[in-house]
Amino acid sequence: MARYPEIEPYDHGMLDVGDGNRLYWETSGNPRGKPAVVLHGGPGSGAGAGLRRYFDPAAYRIVLFHQRGAGRSEPSAADPATDMGVNTTPHLMADLERLRAYLGIERWLVWGVSFGSALGLRYAQTHPGVVSELVLTGVTTGSPAEVGLLTRGLGQIFPEAHARFLAELPEDRRAGNLAAAYNRLLESPDPEVRARAAQAWTDWETAIIPAPPGSVERFRDPAYRLRFARTVTHYWGNDHFFGDGGEEGVVLRDAHLLKGIPGTLVQGSLDFGNLLGIVWRLHHAWPDSELIVVDDAGHDAGATGDDALVAATDRYARRPA
Repeated sequence: MARYPEIEPYDHGMLDVGDGNRLYWETSGNPRGKPAVVLHGGPGSGAGAGLRRYFDPAAYRIVLFHQRGAGRSEPSAADPATDMGVNTTPHLMADLERLRAYLGIERWLVWGVSFGSALGLRYAQTHPGVVSELVLTGVTTGSPAEVGLLTRGLGQIFPEAHARFLAELPEDRRAGNLAAAYNRLLESPDPEVRARAAQAWTDWETAIIPAPPGSVERFRDPAYRLRFARTVTHYWGNDHFFGDGGEEGVVLRDAHLLKGIPGTLVQGSLDFGNLLGIVWRLHHAWPDSELIVVDDAGHDAGATGDDALVAATDRYARRPA
């Protein structure tokens, strides 16, 4: 079951969400179809056109938008003058609610990838009445344990790449929160310091998360590197702005709040986040979910994962929003 053919939006615009931020949004598919909103990863990567293809365009009203500081939204996190203090998870969830109200949508299916899965889970936990279903892939919950694994724990598996990753940091900052330490460099007034830090951060990401060629290609753009690294380290260095939930995090602690919301989790068996078993535990703490593990796939679950994601949205298309 391949993804649906490419389509173009039938409407788009910029939504003023306050704090000097304007979000790019677009709608495609059937204007009278079941609403579905797509939450991109990163944070800071932006929503690519290919994400529309996980939905039957005859059945869904597909909403894509670029989160604060990302993609076509303004101002860009690549601009050092952009205030990241108004780019937090509570801000993103408030933006979702503004967008939903602006588009006149009562409830929508929430589709998320990577950071978008963590954002989608927390949004559903705090706004359960507006989420009809969840479809998530490359699942993460934004917990301190996951951030610690991705920034430090995997150094035992990729020692050479991790040594280069640490080398960019001052010695007195190599023992604590590595994401926060990198974020300090990315907030430096010196453009050369920012550029080196963005390169080192994205080099580490490339080393630990095998990705399709197009995904690696984007890191060759200096503006993209800076936007992405600055946003990721801002979130990772501040526990994703979820609040204190201990090492396992708020999302797993509050999994019971997802009761009554059907969900599908599509996860590559070789995704390094699986080393902590958090996705498995989330699934077992959320009885309304199904977990589909794709063998021999990583953070990107590949063609088999795409099939499972399309099958999920096809099945949920038949449920009333």
